[in-house]
Amino acid sequence: MTMLGGGVSRAISHHFRDCDLHFHFTLTYCAFQTFHLSSPRLLKSCWPDIAITQKHNRVSSNYRCFGTPSKPPGEIPLLFDCFSQQREDEREILSDGTSAVAGGIVALGKFDALHIGHRELAIQASKAGPPFLLSFVGMDKVLGWVPRAPIVAKCDRKRVLSSWVPHCCNKVPEEFRVEFSSVRHLSPRQFVEKLSKELRVRGVVAGENYRFGYKAAGDALELVKLCEEYGMEAYIIKSVMDKNRSSADMNSVTNPKEKGQVSSTRVREALAVGDMKYVSELLGRPHRLIFMATDQESYSTGQYKISASRSCILNLPPKEGLYEKCSLLHDQENVVQCRVVIDSKFVHIETDYGGLSDIFDSQNLQFLHIEFGDSGT
Repeated sequence: MTMLGGGVSRAISHHFRDCDLHFHFTLTYCAFQTFHLSSPRLLKSCWPDIAITQKHNRVSSNYRCFGTPSKPPGEIPLLFDCFSQQREDEREILSDGTSAVAGGIVALGKFDALHIGHRELAIQASKAGPPFLLSFVGMDKVLGWVPRAPIVAKCDRKRVLSSWVPHCCNKVPEEFRVEFSSVRHLSPRQFVEKLSKELRVRGVVAGENYRFGYKAAGDALELVKLCEEYGMEAYIIKSVMDKNRSSADMNSVTNPKEKGQVSSTRVREALAVGDMKYVSELLGRPHRLIFMATDQESYSTGQYKISASRSCILNLPPKEGLYEKCSLLHDQENVVQCRVVIDSKFVHIETDYGGLSDIFDSQNLQFLHIEFGDSGT
């Protein structure tokens, strides 16, 4: 996906470095409710048929969903084809020279965790048109940050987005990415102009704390104003708060602007302490860990146990420890109940049912998927 960026002010913990106000856009990811920027009065939470358009200075109800979903509702791929998706994700311009997001509604953010806040952005976008998650890539390289493991494996993102179909007017949100280096120095006006004239999007969705443009010079109010000038719709939504943690718990988050909203930082912190129930609440789904075998020695198997090197992990695991009530997914229909033990070098998958070595004998399992239950270490 190619995110253009700009910024949504992340308002979250130590990952606030991802939104350094001195040299780039800030991105707020969070879940949301819609509200009119010209009025402080909030509308009812997440009504499925309410959208607010500053361009027309009105609230429109019974907003029609349109477009045909690429897959029937409920048909969620288990995602064993990582490489084909990586090729798809890199597209920015179609063969006829048009933008892949032309005519669409783009949600602005940095969608690392694909948590319930990000899902709410996609829901709001889907009410107004074809939904896209617009973000940018290459920030680590440009800003010299140390790379870190993603919360969601790249090859698993399509499965997660497909699971949002029932929430998104039977549409699958698509991802679109823009190189950070191409938008880093754009002013707020230049950024909106790029959305309008180059990418030709029809509208944008952003959080109430959204900041964008060079040195995060623009806010949500300016975004609405600029979108109106360029003939685009702008939907600003209120952050979804984390109702399962008290404000006192937020003192553990280093970002002083943390307001208690759902964030990728909270997901990372919950994984760091092994609180998988909390992780599931933030994500709106169980956390899935994916392994990719690099050679024949990557996995060691027995009838009741599989051990995989941590070097094979494609995304962020929870802390070391024992996790009960997990699932090993080895094809699109079969699930083996298991427990997972994570140590400093390996991840061990154990089951009381046996037959694990038979699975490996009958299938070429390059990828291994583990889904965590609600038990914590």
